Amino acid sequence: MPATNIKALAESSRDKLKAAIDPIEQFLNHNALEQLAQADIPDSTLFYSGLLSDLRHLLVFSEVAYEKLGAVLRRPNFDNDLAERALYDVYHNGVNSFFYPKNECYSEDGRYAYTGQDAIRFRTKPVRVARDIILSISRVYEELRDDLSYYESDYLTHRRMQSQAK
Repeated sequence: MPATNIKALAESSRDKLKAAIDPIEQFLNHNALEQLAQADIPDSTLFYSGLLSDLRHLLVFSEVAYEKLGAVLRRPNFDNDLAERALYDVYHNGVNSFFYPKNECYSEDGRYAYTGQDAIRFRTKPVRVARDIILSISRVYEELRDDLSYYESDYLTHRRMQSQAK
């Protein structure tokens, strides 16, 4: 990939991460398990504790990637290899963390991805604020996934071929 494309991709990925970090942080700062869990719904506490845990992990992964990209972009001489490694981390830690949450409180249903409907399906019907945060950030992570699809597998293949050629 040409350096200018990598730099532009790093800049846009950083901006998109920031667009996801802010609402996640606001949600986590203003919502506690006791507020979200509903006593009249069985397993509600388990569902929301898993959702909050997944969001905390996603926030940390996204903040770390945001900082890495910022450090790469602030360097006097842009380092392609460092930028590509940071973008790889965005994909494998941030994007994958969103689409494959550990507690599986929600998942993506690919059948809805191209219909204009929300592709995210929840294991249990969440309260409105929890549903809204996941659906609002899903758009950001979908864009990141599309932008960074090269880093899913092609990047490692390219790196292996480079090391074998040496």
